[in-house]
Amino acid sequence: MLLDEVALDRTLSRIAHEIIERNPDLDEVALVGIQTRGVPLAHRLRRLIAERSEEEVALGTVDITFYRDDVRVRGGEAPLHAQPVVRATQLDFPLEGRTCVLVDDVLYTGRTIRAAIDALFDYGRPARVQLAVLVDRGHRELPIRPDYVGKNLPTSREERIQVQLVEVDEVDRVLLISTAEEESDG
Repeated sequence: MLLDEVALDRTLSRIAHEIIERNPDLDEVALVGIQTRGVPLAHRLRRLIAERSEEEVALGTVDITFYRDDVRVRGGEAPLHAQPVVRATQLDFPLEGRTCVLVDDVLYTGRTIRAAIDALFDYGRPARVQLAVLVDRGHRELPIRPDYVGKNLPTSREERIQVQLVEVDEVDRVLLISTAEEESDG
């Protein structure tokens, strides 16, 4: 286990503090969670920022399903006629002039973030876009670098990071899983 519940809370607290430090005008900041696990992380960061600064930052969600260059479908591999899993995009505030902090659980190749930026700009033109991730595992395929990182964890391509959040998975923890372990369990 890379992070348990206590370590995850401490990590998010540090990220919230860094967001406050780097953005003195919090009323111009919007946290935008990337579906799926970026959304509860953005909600938690918003609460932590409010506790420390007594200011509410705007909160939104973005679904990148149709912006990806590798559209995902429910259950992994699927026939061409399968329907992608689409979730809500909710941006109930103007993006113009704001600093939008994209929030995601794991940064890997950078393709998810590129898709999120594309989606964001279809809704408006923020003044700045920042990136907050719980785990940066390396292996970038695109020139994307996070502004806020909970944990830098170089991995092999045979490993994967599994973030579990109580809002989605009923437990808070971050695991490093070897694909060899997964194959032996199956």
